[in-house]
Amino acid sequence: MIDSFQTIAERSEGFYKEKGSKFIGIAIPVESEIEVKERLEEVRKQYYDARHHCYAYILGQHGEQTRANDDGEPGHSAGDPILGQIKSKELTNALVVVVRYFGGTKLGVSGLITAYKTAAFEALNTNTIQQVGIVDRIEFQFAYEQMNDVMKLVKDFDLKIKSQDFTTQCIMQVESVVSRTERLLDKVQLMNDTGTPISLKTLD
Repeated sequence: MIDSFQTIAERSEGFYKEKGSKFIGIAIPVESEIEVKERLEEVRKQYYDARHHCYAYILGQHGEQTRANDDGEPGHSAGDPILGQIKSKELTNALVVVVRYFGGTKLGVSGLITAYKTAAFEALNTNTIQQVGIVDRIEFQFAYEQMNDVMKLVKDFDLKIKSQDFTTQCIMQVESVVSRTERLLDKVQLMNDTGTPISLKTLD
């Protein structure tokens, strides 16, 4: 079972120049479409005087969400080459924006493909690639007297606590590395067979 994915660690930039046009590549780690929109808006504000802000991104622990945008360039001449560079490095949760300042000379579709591909490559090539564990989000519901049992599960299975609510009943949301989840479920079932039930469900 694959229990990790590759992504970028920080924001990085690359540069390419051709016939007076300048292409600035910006690679940014992202985790949601909302964050993509926020980072795009920041780039557009930073480079407000640029002709084009073309981009592509891949999201999700399994790379299930992808998008490429040519932002006014000829179809498939900008977004797809950028997306291809993200895919070639087998990355997800990554956004790459390539900003173009037009130099007065048209490059043609093949020239644009080379330019956007190279700027994206340079931006990603200066970044740090990191491995991140694929996780399941899990919610526990339990009685207060079972707190020690649940905290032992957290320790034994190296769960990451994301939120806790002990107001009316004890609710805890955690993240479990996917390769450990089945053993965790088996352990909780065994505990439930021999004591007060701990409610556990996986979240989308």
